[in-house]
Amino acid sequence: MGIYTIAITGASGSAYGVRLLQYFLKNRHKVFLIITNEGSLILKEEVGYDWSGSGKGVEKKIKKDLKIEKGSLSLLSEDNLCAPISSGSAQVDAMIIIPCSMKTLSGIAHGYANNLVERSADVMIKEGRPLILVPRETPLNSIHLKNMLTLSEMGIKIIPPMPAFYSHPQSIEDIVDFIVGKVLDSMQIENNLYKRWGTK
Repeated sequence: MGIYTIAITGASGSAYGVRLLQYFLKNRHKVFLIITNEGSLILKEEVGYDWSGSGKGVEKKIKKDLKIEKGSLSLLSEDNLCAPISSGSAQVDAMIIIPCSMKTLSGIAHGYANNLVERSADVMIKEGRPLILVPRETPLNSIHLKNMLTLSEMGIKIIPPMPAFYSHPQSIEDIVDFIVGKVLDSMQIENNLYKRWGTK
């Protein structure tokens, strides 16, 4: 099983991060989870989950909300720059920031490393490990696009949550699963979360 870092930051689209987390835990992957302060507020507003705080109690609540009985989950504060994933010596297979705010994306593009999300992303870049950003903003201005280009040229995957409609989604869950499936595809993790083009 893999070891992954998921960061949910202060942009609309927290349902994507929740679904990816649920998928990883159900499939017995180990997950380091960071929810920024702004991300926590949006998560509660959009999805209805109050995952604020830290510690084992919140980890248990997350598993209960996601109907996960087992699974290895470590919830980390964005202020905890002493966390294991802040070091390149930590074995993490990939990091996914989903959704990724433009503030976070800018901080990563310019090596700011101001919090655990940015520092962990910086570690993934310097160690040459997979880093995936799911930026949620529209319209995009020239600053956003330049920052994305900077990261793309370093090999970071940029997966904007742009749903396809050839699969005729019937619910919000179908649309969310399409994006999460594309994220998993980018890590070469087999999944059947969405209907692929040309299949019945």
